Amino acid sequence: MTASPGYGGPRSGLAAVSTALLAMSRTLEVRDVLRTIVASARELLDAEYAALGVPDDHGGFAQFVVDGISEEQWREIGPLPRQHGILAAMLHQDGPERLTDVREDPRFGGWPPAHPDMSDFLGLPVRDGEETLGALFLANKRGAPGGGTGGTRGAHATGFTDEDEELLSLLAQHAAIALTNARLYERSRELTIAEERSRLAHELHDAVSQKLFSLRLTAQAAAALVDRDPARAKGELQQVAVLAAEAADELRAAVTELRPAALDEDGLVATLRTHVHVLDRAHAAHVTFTCDGVRALPATQEEALLRVAQEALHNALRHSGADRVEVALARTPGGGAVLSVTDAGRGFDPLTVRSAGRHLGLVSMRDRAGGVGGRLDVHAAPGKGTTIEMEVPGG
Repeated sequence: MTASPGYGGPRSGLAAVSTALLAMSRTLEVRDVLRTIVASARELLDAEYAALGVPDDHGGFAQFVVDGISEEQWREIGPLPRQHGILAAMLHQDGPERLTDVREDPRFGGWPPAHPDMSDFLGLPVRDGEETLGALFLANKRGAPGGGTGGTRGAHATGFTDEDEELLSLLAQHAAIALTNARLYERSRELTIAEERSRLAHELHDAVSQKLFSLRLTAQAAAALVDRDPARAKGELQQVAVLAAEAADELRAAVTELRPAALDEDGLVATLRTHVHVLDRAHAAHVTFTCDGVRALPATQEEALLRVAQEALHNALRHSGADRVEVALARTPGGGAVLSVTDAGRGFDPLTVRSAGRHLGLVSMRDRAGGVGGRLDVHAAPGKGTTIEMEVPGG
């Protein structure tokens, strides 16, 4: 992290604030907005640690984003904190909370063994009108004497200042706007997905249902004729084959026409991230998404990867019984991409699978991968979970 420009004058202070506010306005994904707010606050106020917690309705935090702590440290710390002590106070008060040493506050209840040591503390609620969106706080002012080590401060440490408090309050006001906009954006995307599903249902009904009805009647006629008039029965069966092929063509055309609008507008990474976030909120299982270096791909490849991800996620959430599903997208050395959808659920034997839905899903995914010059691998075993992996070549 680069050093904060601090308060070396009106120009440097204004430039730092401007940079932070611009960073918050560049993304509309809630998780990305949270990360940007935390990183901006930490750099702007030159703190060693920063965090932002978004409360849930059950006494905990739906999301808790930190900056200044490594991923390994965060895993060692353990579960997300609860709404208690100083964190709870920040969620229910109007103004900021500034402490010379958080450990000496009567509300302080300690922290897990792997948690870094913190002393001086500055926090405040992020609010949109009467609604509290989160609690933003910083710890260990680097500019304070004895600071920047994560350990006990020197006897003359001053910690955060009135100017820090004023600046963080300004940042929190803009953070509330950015976070509210991101939430509205995600809700609108969810509505778009719902509308897309509704349109698909109408498309399928109008384009295919009549063909399927005719197919059913013709099959019934063939069954009635098979004993008393085999020749006519054979003709009816031939008509069944024709109707089935027409229905399949119309179904394929309806689905192909329904390329997600978000894919054209935002690209694969953003569309897949939004889809995963929606599923994570809609299901008991925790669904996560990570992306490593993937850039824009040809449109046909992006659509195939998205469709395979959707099918694999559907299977995992419906059949696996897993409490966690991980989606990862990574760039390959040749400039292509590899998608993996992994669950630690009940798994299955790919060679002896008997589930028609699962079988047809695998066939469809392989067809999509092959159609764009890619490959699809299935790694699964009973009791050991499932990984669906699709790789597409570089251009």
